[in-house]
Amino acid sequence: MRIVVTGTDTDIGKTVFAAGLTGALGATYWKPIQSGLDGGSDGERVAALSGAPVLPEAYRLNTPCSPHLAAEIDGVTIDPDQLTPPDLDPLVIEGAGGVLVPVTRELLYADLFARWGLPTVLVARTALGTINHSLLSIEALRARGVPILGVAFVGDANEDSEATIAAIGGVRRLGRLPMLATLDQAALSAAFSHAFPDFRA
Repeated sequence: MRIVVTGTDTDIGKTVFAAGLTGALGATYWKPIQSGLDGGSDGERVAALSGAPVLPEAYRLNTPCSPHLAAEIDGVTIDPDQLTPPDLDPLVIEGAGGVLVPVTRELLYADLFARWGLPTVLVARTALGTINHSLLSIEALRARGVPILGVAFVGDANEDSEATIAAIGGVRRLGRLPMLATLDQAALSAAFSHAFPDFRA
């Protein structure tokens, strides 16, 4: 199985979830575009947290901002044809930021996901504002025909928000990954297997 991991926003725990998913499935990880290289890449973080193989990015951009602008700053032209997922199974593919982040001036991540037609997990935080962000993201994906596997929450428990998003959005509630006091491969593996028992190799 090839699974896309996207999010409702940036810095919500999407990469940590992707690392947990990659490890649980015994998968390979791929982030097609890395924007911002200071402090290491998301691929390096996933490798450290999962012990899984990581494919090189199609594009590595220096500036930590939306890929369309980071590419322009670096003088790089992003070719969507270079972003076709490899035929590996299992494979976890991580997007950047939220579902409507521009890949280029003409292409959004949600459009790219629609081209791929792969099952997609939406990662959402549990803090204030998540209902709006999550439902908007679900609508954007569904409007493009992207198959939504479900919503994975990250953060402290918020039963009403989580249930409301699943009910109104008409999506499966996959589970919730808590914030971890110690974030390493062993702690993430244990927490992920408890929070998402359906995801197993």
